[in-house]
Amino acid sequence: PALFQMSGSQPQMGRGVPCLRCRGLCTGFEPHSWRKICKSCKCSQEEHGLSSELDDDRKIGRLLSDSKYSTLTARLKGGDGVRIYKRNRMIVTNPNISGKDPTFDTITYEWAPPGLAQKLAMQYMELMPRELQPVAGTDGALHRRRRLARQLPLYDQDPAQCRGLAEGEQRLMEEFVKKYKAEALGVGEVALPGQGGCGKEEEKPQDKSIEPGRAPEPPNGALESAPAAGHYRCETCKQPVPGDCPVVYADRAGYSRQWHPACFVCCRCAEPLVDLIYFWKSGAAWCGRHYCESLRPRCAGCDEIIFSEDYQQVEGLAWHKKHFACLECETLLTGKPFTLANASLLCTTCSQSR
Repeated sequence: PALFQMSGSQPQMGRGVPCLRCRGLCTGFEPHSWRKICKSCKCSQEEHGLSSELDDDRKIGRLLSDSKYSTLTARLKGGDGVRIYKRNRMIVTNPNISGKDPTFDTITYEWAPPGLAQKLAMQYMELMPRELQPVAGTDGALHRRRRLARQLPLYDQDPAQCRGLAEGEQRLMEEFVKKYKAEALGVGEVALPGQGGCGKEEEKPQDKSIEPGRAPEPPNGALESAPAAGHYRCETCKQPVPGDCPVVYADRAGYSRQWHPACFVCCRCAEPLVDLIYFWKSGAAWCGRHYCESLRPRCAGCDEIIFSEDYQQVEGLAWHKKHFACLECETLLTGKPFTLANASLLCTTCSQSR
């Protein structure tokens, strides 16, 4: 079920929230004018606490709306037509009979694959490393939300969140987003081997005599021969997939391919794809961040995608020209001497004073 209320249990991102990494050395988040970092300690916004769960659900809702995955979103009452992610939570109640009077232990998963019986969903969770299982109140739930912030930055989909866009570039970004929603964006589906796509009426095989174990044709119409039942292999690790264990399917890859739950990761950073949201390109699944970077450069200063053809490049990194500036004093460095360390620029004066 979709839960649309905010949770007050997580630290909220914003001015005054102390940095988790600096352990008390930073007194509170002081937003920079255009960098996605704290002006005081230079750590990222995520190090000062995460955005609210409602903001996260709004972000994914915006991403999936106007795509073929809009069924995973719902209109927010009083939200002026805004769509919100119908994040599937799973609550598992286990009886505890060790004591004299039986009690019940309740475990809440902040996210679980939608549309599954609880038994299959639990099998999926058990195939994930324990530290990645998004159980409420654990590091696994926190790790999920950190991956969400990292893999799907809001400024990769919403021009209104960008400060690096010059006049006329908003339309370029809108077209960029529209194109990736139509051609690359996907949400993985969890099913048993050979059963991917069978939950969607339009993707069921029309031939009633189709043999068991054969996958339906992929939605792009390409002919792919599925392996015989019992001979499925994971696309990432190439190891066999047991017939009674759930796997992940990516409809843009075709239903002859499947992944172990722990193997459905970004081909660039190898991080598990948050909530199974992927971008398909060159025969592989990418996280949103690295997919966008594979098409256009990302500014090392403001972390936004660059839509101008006129930008600064140094040692494989890119900057908006107006963001090619010293990390400390903000002096523009085009045509001036500078040092580069850990993707941060420093003028010669600030470099020597460190």
